[in-house]
Amino acid sequence: MNALFDDWRVVFAHPVTIWIVAAVATALLFAALIIAVLGVSGKLSASLRRELWLRLGSWAILVPAMILPVLAGRIWVIGIVTLLGIACLREYARATGFFRERLIWLVVVVGILAVNLAALDHWYGFFVALTPLGCGIIAIASIPLDRPQGYIQRVALGIFAFFLFGAALAHLGYMANDANYRPLVLMLLFAVGLNDVFAFVVGKSLGGPKLLPRTSPNKTVSGAVGALVLTTLLVSALAHPILRGTNADRIPILLGLGIIVSVAGQAGDLMLSSIKRDIGIKDMGVIIPGHGGILDRFNSLLLVAPSAFHYLGYFVGFGLDQPTRIYF
Repeated sequence: MNALFDDWRVVFAHPVTIWIVAAVATALLFAALIIAVLGVSGKLSASLRRELWLRLGSWAILVPAMILPVLAGRIWVIGIVTLLGIACLREYARATGFFRERLIWLVVVVGILAVNLAALDHWYGFFVALTPLGCGIIAIASIPLDRPQGYIQRVALGIFAFFLFGAALAHLGYMANDANYRPLVLMLLFAVGLNDVFAFVVGKSLGGPKLLPRTSPNKTVSGAVGALVLTTLLVSALAHPILRGTNADRIPILLGLGIIVSVAGQAGDLMLSSIKRDIGIKDMGVIIPGHGGILDRFNSLLLVAPSAFHYLGYFVGFGLDQPTRIYF
């Protein structure tokens, strides 16, 4: 568990890992071919062609940034999850004005680092304890400043940020303590991405009533149901070979995992939409061309990671056959 890079034979030991990597690479190449053909045939306007290439270029950067750390090893997974949490916090702080509360902001940063350090050490007791401890420290951090005005707002913003970008997201990194983490983490990343695609495609194809028009005007009931059905089937099919021989390899449990991934993914997206509508902005950032900010792209993982972790943890656990307390 301490090697910086894993042997390639270990990396591609599970067939699901190979399937997902191959499927994603093929999808990117196929998308590029389609855009090129449509562009040459004149079926795309110049502005739409530019937008599609921009989005594809962003995916060409995002996909390796997500997949390569998973393939490289557990240290890289936990490291990228930590950086992702800090990046999401930065966008959240700028959008909500939380950055003005420097003391609590600093406590949240330390909390994000601490919970990911606990994941890196495979110290489950500390990992779980940090959620209530972190929230408690945030609640008392600014009391000595003797500034009761705005106390509830700044503490609420801080606890919300720590829970989402630290405690919740770090569950994705903790999964890497399991010897068989690669296909599972890749499956979650793959399914979360396709969950959005399924909702968009089915919603545009079938139309119908809006799901939550004031929260997310473009989402439809048909899109949500379509994503639920398709993502559940996809996750169940991929999870079966991953969990073969375990207590979780039963149809009701596999279907339950798929439902959790789809529902939590859509809820994460709607949660961020609620935040953006509340503060009156379209995107949380502009760092990813065609997608907005990092938080706009990875919002679904914030709820999928802890939901899938504890659901599967109940049946099979994570890293139970691996050393605990590796460094400390």
